[in-house]
Amino acid sequence: MSTARQVARERRRKRRMMWGTVSLVAASVVACLVMALLPGDKDDTTPAASTTVAAAGEADAGQTLSTPSAKAKASPSPSASRSATASPKPSRTPGKKKPAPAKTTPSAHSGSATASLAGRIKSGTDYQGVATAYDAGVGDGACGFGPSPDMMIAAMNTTDYQTARACGAYVHVRAANGRSVTVRITNECPLPCAPGQIDLSQQAFSQLGDLHLGRIAITWNLVSPADAGTLSVRYKTGSSQYWCGIQVLNHRNPVAALEVSTSGGWRQLGRTSYNYFLSADGTGCGNAIRITDIYGQRLTVNGIAIRPNVVQSTSVQFAQH
Repeated sequence: MSTARQVARERRRKRRMMWGTVSLVAASVVACLVMALLPGDKDDTTPAASTTVAAAGEADAGQTLSTPSAKAKASPSPSASRSATASPKPSRTPGKKKPAPAKTTPSAHSGSATASLAGRIKSGTDYQGVATAYDAGVGDGACGFGPSPDMMIAAMNTTDYQTARACGAYVHVRAANGRSVTVRITNECPLPCAPGQIDLSQQAFSQLGDLHLGRIAITWNLVSPADAGTLSVRYKTGSSQYWCGIQVLNHRNPVAALEVSTSGGWRQLGRTSYNYFLSADGTGCGNAIRITDIYGQRLTVNGIAIRPNVVQSTSVQFAQH
């Protein structure tokens, strides 16, 4: 009997120990679950996230965010996102640059461009008029070139002179008797000289007929001489960095425009009747000069200092037409 009771007590003790173990295991599981849900469990990932953002910020500041992954890392940071957005500036995109020279350079083969640059005296056109004669002295005249190296020169009527646009032009003059002469325009023939009329130096007139004739019916046209040397540039007396006048000499073809280089680009100067291009406020004086003839050819001249009334030679010349 005592043995049966002892067995029963032993069974009850074992059951209590088993339930205690089960309770302990259950409590451990619950504790683990609670611990897993606490915020403190995430602390191990915080330094990694901070390191990633800081690295992305450094890369963006150095403008090296060129891969999608680098941009993705930078996106959580507001400052990194602004930098990444600002970095691809349009001015740095090679494909968007505009070819400015193509816009500003006229075509030498464009008929409409040539006609607009030429003014009244155009290439390939015959003009009718009369030739008269005058005493040209040393060859100086309204164009302001100074003494001429030869006397094959002439004065153009005021209409065709057109505010010095005819200065330096070479024209071939033909008389009805078959005789002809090529002269350079260095002067203006005021009224009553009529359109088409050319007042030749006495030396040039004598190539067409006797001076006693006084007037000879002529046909004349613009030419581009083969041997012209190189052109020269001269600053007007009184020129400085605050005001200047610029003149082109010994040009093969008539000059249509003169521009000076400025901080804002090329600036075209106005032309006077005495054949100087003026910069009234000094802008561009002493800088590079760009000269355009009536055919649209452009020559850029550098190194011309402001030396008033000094003829400065260049190494360039317009092509023959």
